[in-house]
Amino acid sequence: MELLRLYDFLPSGNGYKIRLLLTQLGMPFEWVEVNILKGETRTPEFLSKNPNGKIPVLEIEPEKYLAESNAILVYLSEGTEFLPYDRFLRAQVLQWLFFEQYSHQPFIGTSRFWISILGKAEEYSDALKQRREPGYAAFNLMEKHLTAQTFFVGQRYTIADIALFAYTHVADEGGFDLTQFPAIQAWIERIKAQSRYISINDVHKDLQYY
Repeated sequence: MELLRLYDFLPSGNGYKIRLLLTQLGMPFEWVEVNILKGETRTPEFLSKNPNGKIPVLEIEPEKYLAESNAILVYLSEGTEFLPYDRFLRAQVLQWLFFEQYSHQPFIGTSRFWISILGKAEEYSDALKQRREPGYAAFNLMEKHLTAQTFFVGQRYTIADIALFAYTHVADEGGFDLTQFPAIQAWIERIKAQSRYISINDVHKDLQYY
């Protein structure tokens, strides 16, 4: 079996999803840094891997690439405990993955990018204000769900949790206050207690990275 190769930018929540799942699955992989701040996703070499010019990209075998973080999560979790076999539960996982990309990440992840990665909070102040209400709406929905649920689907830890955790647990870096969401805070701690958990800043842990 070929060694998986992950093209990623360390601060990225979308890239972190993949690093976290690969590590928790115990799957060795090579980590390749692609600095989006230096335009490295716009080079002809990278665009040949993902014409959309975004990370993360997983090279499954030579010249065989998969992009879009949640698609990669589904691919890697097939046949594992991270993706339910039951048809309805699987659909619920997909429901939360779609929610994360449409109603969560564009507001929370983008705000974090502008504030903490680009350091341009002033320049983007108007756009940041526009993202506050929908960002908190996403948290309110998550809080209500987690009040009665241990995890997002089937009372078990799945890729739905990984997808939503990535940007939620660093929401303060995007100017969001999670102190008003006790159920979300408890859920964050449950995820941090999972086996083989790594932080968003981790690249090497044990022998999972090469």
